[in-house]
Amino acid sequence: MNTVTLVGNAGNNVEIFEFEKSKKASFSLATNERFKQNNEEKTITSWHNVIAWGKLAEQCETLISKGKFVKVEGKLVYRNYMNKDNQKVYITEIQAYKVLEVEKKA
Repeated sequence: MNTVTLVGNAGNNVEIFEFEKSKKASFSLATNERFKQNNEEKTITSWHNVIAWGKLAEQCETLISKGKFVKVEGKLVYRNYMNKDNQKVYITEIQAYKVLEVEKKA
C-alpha cells in the first residue's frame, strides 16, 4: 500500500496552476525529526514536495501559507522529464488526498 502521512510546516505559499478542467496546488513541507546524540538535542529537517488536485487544490489555496503547521495524507508519486540540457530529472512528490491545519503542541 502506498500511503504517506506527514506533519510539518509549509515552506512556502501555495502555488496554484490552472488547467482547462482542474487546478493543481503545489507547496513544500518541512518535517523535523528530533533525537539525542551524545546528550545533545539534534534536529534533522526533511523537505517534501506536495501536490493536490481539484477541490483539494482549491482548499489548499486558502489554507496553505508559509509557516502554517499542517498534516498531509497522500501517496508517493515518482515522475521524470528531460531538462533543457537533455538530462533526465527525477521528481518525488506527495500527492495529497487530505490536508488539514493542526495545532502545535506546547
